[in-house]
Amino acid sequence: MATKNWSFKITPVRMMLLALVVFSGLLAVYRLFTGLGAATNLNDQWPWGLWIIVDLTAVALAGAGYSIAVLTHILHIKRFNSVARRALLISFMGYIFVLLTLILEIGRWDNFWRPFVSWGYHSPMFEVFMCISAYFLMQAIEFGEIVTEKIGKPAYKWIRKILPVVVIIAALLPFGHQASLGALYLAFPDKLHPLWYSPMLPWFFLISSFFVGPAVVALETILSSRLRKEKVDMGVLKGLAKISGAIMIGYLALKIGDLSVRGVLPAVLAGNLEGNMFLLEMVVGVIIPILICFSPWIAKKSGMVAFTGCAIFGIVLSRVNVVFVGMYNTLGPGYVPSWIEWGITIGLLSAVILAYTFIVENFAVFSPAKKPTSKEEGYTVSLRKQEVSWQTSK
Repeated sequence: MATKNWSFKITPVRMMLLALVVFSGLLAVYRLFTGLGAATNLNDQWPWGLWIIVDLTAVALAGAGYSIAVLTHILHIKRFNSVARRALLISFMGYIFVLLTLILEIGRWDNFWRPFVSWGYHSPMFEVFMCISAYFLMQAIEFGEIVTEKIGKPAYKWIRKILPVVVIIAALLPFGHQASLGALYLAFPDKLHPLWYSPMLPWFFLISSFFVGPAVVALETILSSRLRKEKVDMGVLKGLAKISGAIMIGYLALKIGDLSVRGVLPAVLAGNLEGNMFLLEMVVGVIIPILICFSPWIAKKSGMVAFTGCAIFGIVLSRVNVVFVGMYNTLGPGYVPSWIEWGITIGLLSAVILAYTFIVENFAVFSPAKKPTSKEEGYTVSLRKQEVSWQTSK
């Protein structure tokens, strides 16, 4: 499919993704109109399952948006400006995925709007809901800058005027809900295994979401550049990896210190499911990435892919451990995600991938727009091959 202004190449892979989206859409309709009991294997014993794991993981990986925003817009590290729009798109797509999944996983999905009018401000869940909603709005405005470069151009100058304030708010909001997602599990002292139940859990969720952000951006840059046959600026990616690795060192020290203070360090080497999964999480997801990050290998693409892959795997495993592994002995067996849960999840992910490919093919995501060189108000925007060139006129 192609027109003068829009393009979206149809390939066999994209056709397959589209088929998955259609199929999962039918499953989602079935779930919404028949309830959780008919469509999922969730029950009173296991009210949180696959979808909450997916949500927590997606929110953490979507930390790419706020971590890069802090580096570029708060700390003003200009060398990372080239990946700022990538990070924004990754985060924006991630939160759309999360919000859609949340609507599907709550029992009364038709009441999702009630927290806006009924404030349960004593609940961490309320803070998460309001913070994510506000953050999504800020991201939509940020993304509006990219959109209005091509369509709705009259709105562009107004978005540019409010953008500095929006960017600062958007960079700070995730510090609240990333931590609050960890705080939710402090309500289960008799259910969550001591290896993960800790007063520091909100901090661990927050810190891990921040250090995985640069890793996500680095991996996306390598993969997309390979598909587009473009050169990768390894200097920028190496800088991101160094920041991520340095924070990992602090995270590892806090983890060890927390276990020691609480007297549960021996549980790491107990040889049971929980101990082995915790070791896997820390060794593959933290220790190995640190070793790669501060070795010469990080300067090569293969080393960068290994670093980012391990870091992302570690975050996924950390959320799985908190939600599932850490509670398995107390809650017991009885939950395995249904094929409908898997089908809807895969379909939503397919929809996000298709939306991502459409956006990067039609908007200036990989090449940031350059500001006008004069103060004159008149300007025109020419978008070609993802590069924006400004031409000023009197």
